[in-house]
Amino acid sequence: QVQLVESGGGLVQAGGSLRLSCAASGRTFSSYAMGWFRQAPGKEREFVAGVATISWSGGSTYYRDSVKGRFTISRDNAKNTVYLQMNSLKPEDTAVYYCAASSARVPPWNNGDYEYWGQGTQVTVSS
Repeated sequence: QVQLVESGGGLVQAGGSLRLSCAASGRTFSSYAMGWFRQAPGKEREFVAGVATISWSGGSTYYRDSVKGRFTISRDNAKNTVYLQMNSLKPEDTAVYYCAASSARVPPWNNGDYEYWGQGTQVTVSS
């Protein structure tokens, strides 16, 4: 069983930065691929970024095209935490952001392939 708690959301002006954190409980955090998803009002939840397990691929990272070069995902297995550094934020990044854990070694893009989810944190980017 893994419990995930996100933090770090808030209101920021366009061009600003935020860092989201996702703290995981449980002793098997390092064995899960981790993903960040977001869901804007009236839209489907979408994959934002993911990080593989260190043992499988050294923690390879994956991003949707619209956030490449602006967002960085990282994991700290010693702290059972995954981060999402978001720079150069745009109004279209406004959404509730969720972290999720998958027993796959490589983070899936399909949200149905994740076993555990956090409660979400709101990110609002004003123009």
